[in-house]
Amino acid sequence: MKILLLEDNKKLNTTIKKRLELKGYKVFNFEDGQEAYDNITEGFSCFILDINVPNVDGIKILKKIREFYKDVPVIIISASVELDIIKESYDFGCNDYLKKPFFIDELEIKIERLCQIKDERVKFDENSFFDYKSSTLIIDDTTTRLTKKERLLMNLFLTQKNQVLSYEMIENYVWEGSFASIDSIRSLVRRLRKSLPKEYIQTVVDTGYIFNS
Repeated sequence: MKILLLEDNKKLNTTIKKRLELKGYKVFNFEDGQEAYDNITEGFSCFILDINVPNVDGIKILKKIREFYKDVPVIIISASVELDIIKESYDFGCNDYLKKPFFIDELEIKIERLCQIKDERVKFDENSFFDYKSSTLIIDDTTTRLTKKERLLMNLFLTQKNQVLSYEMIENYVWEGSFASIDSIRSLVRRLRKSLPKEYIQTVVDTGYIFNS
């Protein structure tokens, strides 16, 4: 899982990064708000944000995140106990708020609770499932193992059912911030379509795709 960490205290930033990497997470850490702001579309699955950071504060970053990611969890870490700031954080879509100082174990628990997929299987038809743990599609008891990019695309479709996904959104999430041509995206969609029993994935001309179920 790819995590963006924004914390301007260098020692705390480094400590959090090391602890989370020991858990197997990919952590991209920033001390400057503007740098974090410029990188939020790079395909992250979880955000950890301090509020009072240089140049661009965490609340503004939170607002921007919600323009790109409706459901990706955001955890605010802050020394502030002002109710207005806490309320504003939740109003703009943060999922949890952790007051400093805190034990890193507390943060790990919140990440496990909020950022991990809770259901190993997601049902999208009467006899069709996607198993996150094994990265497989189960169609009428027939199992098909997906590649990493196919799995990420399936994950994105299932968390954004009946919503139009632009080419940019797919590129950012599936390619985790790396460049992907339109042809590469179309090729990936074609491969995934072949694994599905019905035409769940519909093309939205000049925009992207939508998963209808």
